[in-house]
This record gives sequence, structure tokens and C-alpha cells, in this order.
Amino acid sequence: MNGILNAYKPKGITSHDVVDEIRKKLNIRKVGHAGTLDPFAEGVLVIGVGSSTRLLEYFKDLKKRYYVKAILGVITETFDITGEVKEEKICNKTEEEVIEAINSFKGKYLQVPPAYSAKKYKGERLYKLAREGKIISLPPKEVEIFNIENIKVEMPYFSFEVEVSPGTYIRSLCMDIGYKLSCGATAVELIRKKIGAFDIKDSINPFEKSKEEILQHLIPPEEILNLPKVVIYKDYVEKIFNGIQPTLEFIKEIQSDFKKGNDVMLMCEGKLIAIATAERNSSFLETLKKENRIRERIFTLKKVFKEAKT
Repeated sequence: MNGILNAYKPKGITSHDVVDEIRKKLNIRKVGHAGTLDPFAEGVLVIGVGSSTRLLEYFKDLKKRYYVKAILGVITETFDITGEVKEEKICNKTEEEVIEAINSFKGKYLQVPPAYSAKKYKGERLYKLAREGKIISLPPKEVEIFNIENIKVEMPYFSFEVEVSPGTYIRSLCMDIGYKLSCGATAVELIRKKIGAFDIKDSINPFEKSKEEILQHLIPPEEILNLPKVVIYKDYVEKIFNGIQPTLEFIKEIQSDFKKGNDVMLMCEGKLIAIATAERNSSFLETLKKENRIRERIFTLKKVFKEAKT
């Protein structure tokens, strides 16, 4: 049992609740997710099942797309509507001024993570410390707002869709827009519509699906992982499983170009055998072949998947 699942997280529960539901349904312990979604939010949650949990790191740095609705003039401790209201103001800005403020955040800017978040400080989650009365202010981090679309303003509310870099907090973005308008703002609705190629249209709610239906939607990692592919001769697979570092003689076919330092997928008969880091550029391998340097190490093994025996 192994694969990647495009799961839908309903609002009102934690990302870990989704993981627990899949563990129960599939009767497997090895389940994890790539990137937490706030309890008040809903939408796409990328889940790894079985050995694919070891591949979740490759899905954490993908672009994300959200729909958000916020209210101007309300400031809460969590920057979303579930938090305690700390301040209320009247916002007298025009629709045009609100739209201008929203659009001004396109591009890169320094964003301070909210005190109530899943980020860690000295090994502890910020939200856990905040609930204990220990409010930690982390230094600002550069994030990028790639695109803002479908802006609607119905005072005191505004909404839009936004595509952002990993690590961007949409709650903080809404609050920053509110601060720019001198009244603050709080997110009241948040939907993650897309993570990389994972679209909400294709996601499934594991609370509404049977074990068989969940298994039907598991995507083999080699089909969704966006890494260069290199095919290994079958005779050398067992050597990889035994930890022997791949040399040129292991390689049957290079399906995608790669650079030194890139992670690549080592494949055999359509199955993922290992993730390895390239020690050479793919363009240099032909030179090694001509010089008969076939025993030089080409890759350093990073993750080996022995259950993929061919």
C-alpha cells in the first residue's frame, strides 16, 4: 500500500484529523501530509501513504493557490475569525482604495508569520506556545505573491484568489492589507484550491470515502513526482537495494536531463527504485562513456524503496 493522495480537508478539523482518518480506513500507520492547513480552512491536502511518506518533502515547495474572504476593521489574535477579537474599527475606505491596497502586494514582500501557526520555535509549535501565553514574534520572511485575481469588495468584506510561494500565510496577507488601509483585517473564509498539480476539483474527502475508494485514488509516486527520470538495468536493482552507489554501467536510459546536485528518480520497469543525487551533469555522461569510465559514481543514493522489487 503506497502512493500519494489528493485529499480534501473539510473546515473545522485539523490536518492531522485527516491523516488519522486515512490511517483508520486503510489500517496503516505510515500516513503523513505535506503542509498544514488551518482548522478554519478547507481544501487540498497532499497525503503520503506507505513509503510515499518519505517523498512528501518534494511537495512542500510547490506554488499554492487560495481563495480568501476577509473582513476589514476586525483584528483577532489568530488573524482569522476563530480567534479572540482584539480590536474593531470602522473602515471608511472606498472600493477603489481597497482594490489598490490588495494589488500592491503582488511581487515579493517581507511577511511576519502569525503567532498562532504551525511553525516551530525551539522545537515547539507557535500555536502551542501562544495558547500558553508565550507569544513569539519570528523575524519576517520574504514571500512572493505571484498573482491576485477575481477581487471583489462588498464593504466591509473583500475576497480574491491568490497564487503564492510556499511558506506564505494568507491570514497574514489579509492582515497586512488591513494594516495598509489603517483598519486591520481578519480572514473569515479560506480555501486552498491548488498545490502544484493537485487541484481541488480532483480531491477526495476521506471522511466520505471507503477504503476501496481511497485506494483507487492513490497516485503512484513516479507518476506525480516532478523529478528527472533515469532507467536502471534490472540486473543492478539488487545492488542499489544493498546500498551500492550507482555508476554509469547501471544506467539503461536517461529520460530527463539533470544537473549535478539535482535529485533524480531511479526507475526500473516503471517502478521507483530510489531517489538519488546526481554527482555529474547528464550531458557529461556521454564523455565518460567514450573514455570508458563506466565505474565512476554517477549518483549518491538518498532514499531506497526496497518494496519496489521487480
